[in-house]
Amino acid sequence: MDGNKILAQALAAQGLEYVFGVIGIPVVELSLAIQQAGLNYVGMRNEQSACYAAQAMGYLTGKPGVCLVVSGPGLVHALGGMANAQANCWPLLVIGGSCPQDHEGIGGFQECSQVELSRPYCKYSARPPSPALIPLHVEKAIRLAMYGRPGSSYLDFPGNILSQQVEGDCLSTMVRVNPPPRPWADPSLIQQASKLLMTAKKPLIIIGKGAAYSGAEHAVKELVTLCRLPFLPTPMGKGVIDDAHMFCVASARTMALQQADVILLLGARLNWILHFGRAPRFNPQAKIIQIDVCAEELHNSVSAKVAIQADIREAVKQLTSELISNNWVHPLSNNWFPTLQLKCENNRATVAKMIADTAPPLNYYTVFHHIQEIIPKDCIIVSEGANTMDIGRSLLLNSLPRHRLDAGTFGTMGVGLGFAIAAALWVRDYAPGKKVLCVEGDSAFGFSGMEIETMFRTPPQSLTVDTHYERLMELGGGKGHFCTTIPQLQDALKEALQVKNRPSIINVMINPSADRKPQTFSWLTESKL
Repeated sequence: MDGNKILAQALAAQGLEYVFGVIGIPVVELSLAIQQAGLNYVGMRNEQSACYAAQAMGYLTGKPGVCLVVSGPGLVHALGGMANAQANCWPLLVIGGSCPQDHEGIGGFQECSQVELSRPYCKYSARPPSPALIPLHVEKAIRLAMYGRPGSSYLDFPGNILSQQVEGDCLSTMVRVNPPPRPWADPSLIQQASKLLMTAKKPLIIIGKGAAYSGAEHAVKELVTLCRLPFLPTPMGKGVIDDAHMFCVASARTMALQQADVILLLGARLNWILHFGRAPRFNPQAKIIQIDVCAEELHNSVSAKVAIQADIREAVKQLTSELISNNWVHPLSNNWFPTLQLKCENNRATVAKMIADTAPPLNYYTVFHHIQEIIPKDCIIVSEGANTMDIGRSLLLNSLPRHRLDAGTFGTMGVGLGFAIAAALWVRDYAPGKKVLCVEGDSAFGFSGMEIETMFRTPPQSLTVDTHYERLMELGGGKGHFCTTIPQLQDALKEALQVKNRPSIINVMINPSADRKPQTFSWLTESKL
């Protein structure tokens, strides 16, 4: 087998299912081998969007989506996606082609120090030294992307490694990566946490996307319901418990954070999204109970009173059991929850006035309210773009976990359409019948708008032949030209040249089978070393 086939079969043997990419030299044959191995390949328009789609699939499925890119600029374009996955803690495997090793140092095509370039943005970055060692590095890259705090991995493949033939079955000894272990919490720390909650006058749970990723929704709902604890979801923690749940106090976020005296963090980081856990946005006297799968995250920004390194789902089960064994529920009579409820009602009344204003030009609140009236309760909501995302978060409700994808921890613009493509594929294969709603601000849409073509394309490696790019001119009131004949082309060019201070697009249809003249040498002349 050659390196292409070994790599493709190694990915399939590890149970990976989806590859998103932009192909060219030296990974064209690899993309074909990947499809022959049974993986779903989706050709995207930009490497960043491909990387965003792959990581969203990783979040939704719990195993890395794969992003396949070409050498040099292809990998550089993907770095934004790698950094986003690393900050978001989503499993991702990026595979980059690179120039042949005997072209390095002499100006090889798209020569780039890709392993070193990727290292700051991932947990593992390596180049297998031979085709026989590809399965070993695939296993390690996937394991590190999934285990502990999930993140990115990068594997680099020079063209000569991909094309090199090896004898024997180097896949037979490959170890299959099992799902990550779920560490239980130290029982003594669970006891400390329960005692702290039982003494709280104003307890609050903050639910992060770590709880969503852990699949902790049933455990968290049981804790909230049985112990009658108010909760506040972070943006992608929405839906772990239904936003419409009576104990959700998202509409009183500021009051809840400023007055809570004991805060239980479930897979949420005290970063900029939560104002670092510091005054004046938080009660400076608040005691923090922090549960996180990543030990290095404990005590970050603010020292926790109780810090527990554990899987969220298992730790919450332990905590609920401890509280119930003590016959404890939060007494609603102490006025904390009624006060938060009243604040929620007042804030909703303020928003209701803005919703009632339906006169053009429309405001965000009325638009989102009337969208919410129509959309299915179980749809996946993808959202990005400053006010569009921030205001939409409060009005477009989630009832299910892992059903909201947005700019996330890194605050990345341009993720929306890539996320939506991944979500649509996940729905197709895992939840037929669900809908995906992508809500984009106009600036955010501009980052990746051409992925619309990806959404309706059928052949994964070929651009749609009759896409009417000329209609983009209608965005600014200009004129575009669609040409299939030489007279049409020349007339369009003459007309466009007469236009002053305005752009034009001339869209010329070329035969899909057209190619360059026969070449004496391949385009990239190989050395004879």
